[in-house]
Amino acid sequence: MSTYFNLIEYLKKQHVLSLCATNGKDLWCANCFYVFNETDTSFLLMTEVKTRHSQLMLQNSQVAGTVNCQQKTILLIKGIQYSGQIVLLNDKRKWQAQRAYQKRFPIAKKVSTALWEIIIDEMKMTNNMLGFGKKIIWHRSKS
Repeated sequence: MSTYFNLIEYLKKQHVLSLCATNGKDLWCANCFYVFNETDTSFLLMTEVKTRHSQLMLQNSQVAGTVNCQQKTILLIKGIQYSGQIVLLNDKRKWQAQRAYQKRFPIAKKVSTALWEIIIDEMKMTNNMLGFGKKIIWHRSKS
C-alpha cells in the first residue's frame, strides 16, 4: 500500500477540517465540513464570505489546518496537517463543486453560501497504526 493511498483513504473517511487564516495581523481558525477532491488533491468547503476567517482568506489565500479524529488510545491516533491556497469558486467550477458537496452533505441543498477550494500544497500525516510516530509527507509537485 502506498503512503499517498493512506492519506487519500483517511481524508475520504473524515468530514471536518480545521482551517486557519491570517492577513499578517489578524489570525482566526474555523472548523468546516469538507469534501476531498482526490483528482485535484484539494478540499471543497462552504462558508459565508462575511465570516471573520473568510474575510482573512480574501486578503491572504495562504491557509493551513488539520484533519483529525478523536482517539483515546495513542496507538490509534491518525491526523493530517496541511497547507495550501484557498480560492473562492465561481462559474462552472462552483457548479461542479456544489454538486460534489451536496452529494456528500445533502442538507447543503437547502443552503446558498460561498463555495471555496483549498488547493493543497503539502500534507503531513501522523499514523500511529503504522508505527508509533510514523509520518507520511506529501508535497504537490512543482510542474
